[in-house]
Amino acid sequence: FAGVVYNYDQDGVHRDGSGWEQCISIPLLQPDMWELLQHWDKLLEEFSLEEAWLPHRYEEQQHNCYTFALAFVNRVRQARGGAALSKAEFTERFLLPHTREASRYLSLQQQLAHTDVYIVLLAEQQQDS
Repeated sequence: FAGVVYNYDQDGVHRDGSGWEQCISIPLLQPDMWELLQHWDKLLEEFSLEEAWLPHRYEEQQHNCYTFALAFVNRVRQARGGAALSKAEFTERFLLPHTREASRYLSLQQQLAHTDVYIVLLAEQQQDS
């Protein structure tokens, strides 16, 4: 995916076009939410400019990048008539499934890196390429 990563730290909100290649992208919108997708960037930009995200408000344990992300998700959910998610709910529903999957993938990648493995395309796969 191409895009910009919004993140929040002791220096305030940052918009990074690179440097996040090792992160996990977690889809939050369903495919049928195209209307919301059209406004997502504008909503995020407006949200990031709010006073709550000024650098002096940052607090490592209670008001951090995770808080920024969750507050934005909850803002969008509530605007659409949904209930706000707690940190625990957000973690359980959105983060843990993807981090577990990434962990399994990384474990497999590490095992393969230390094994003499060769990948050979089957005849039907070669025809599809």
